[in-house]
Amino acid sequence: MDDDFAAAVTGVGALSDPTRRALYLHVVDQVDAVTREQAATACGVAVHTAKFHLDRLVEAGLLEVDQRRAPGRTGPGAGRPAKVYRRADREVSVSLPERSYDLAAHLLARAVEDAMATGTAVDVAVRAAARQHGVEAGGAASRAHPGGGRELERVAPVLAAQGYEPVEDPDGLRLRNCPFDQLVDEHLDLVCGMNEALVDGVLEGMSCSSLHAVLLPAPDLCCVRVRAR
Repeated sequence: MDDDFAAAVTGVGALSDPTRRALYLHVVDQVDAVTREQAATACGVAVHTAKFHLDRLVEAGLLEVDQRRAPGRTGPGAGRPAKVYRRADREVSVSLPERSYDLAAHLLARAVEDAMATGTAVDVAVRAAARQHGVEAGGAASRAHPGGGRELERVAPVLAAQGYEPVEDPDGLRLRNCPFDQLVDEHLDLVCGMNEALVDGVLEGMSCSSLHAVLLPAPDLCCVRVRAR
C-alpha cells in the first residue's frame, strides 16, 4: 500500500503546476502521441519549458515517451528520431482515507456471476467472494514473508494493505478505516458482511488460528474488529 500510495501522490502532485497541467491535458486529449514542439505551440510556451514539464510528467508516471521519425524520413540522413509523448496506461487515484471501491465492484461482480450460475443467495455469494479475496491476500503475504511472530503483528500490515488502518488494542485489533465507507449508508448489512468475510479470509490465509473477525460496530471505525478466539 505504501509504495502504491506514494506513487499515486507523486503522480497527482505533478499536476499542481498550471503549465504542467495544461501540457498534460493537451497530450491526453490527442489521438496520436505529440512532440514537445507540438505541445509547446498548443500551450503557448517555449519548447525548452515544454520539454522540462513533459519529462517531469514521464518521471511521475503520467506520460510515456517513444521515439518517432518524421513521416517520409528514413535512412542515414533522416536525423535523430523525435521524442513523442502519450498518456501512460496506468491509472492514478488518491483517496484519503483510503477507499477501495474498485475492489468492492470486483467482489460484487464476482458474487453476482456466482449467484446467477449456482442460484446462491447474493449476500452469501458476496461473503464468499470477499473471503476468497482475503484468503488469497493472506496467503500471498505469508509466502512473501514466511516466519513466526505474534499473529497480531503478522496480520496487521496485511490488513493495512487492504486499507483497514489496524491499530492494536488490549483486545486485538481495531480497524480505523472502512475501505467501502460510502457504500455503508445504503447497504449496511451487505458491506459489513463483506468486511467481516474479507478480514476472516486474511486470517485464514495466514493461518492465524488464534484470531477471528467479529462485528462490533463503533463510531468512526470499521464495523469489524480482530479478536482472540
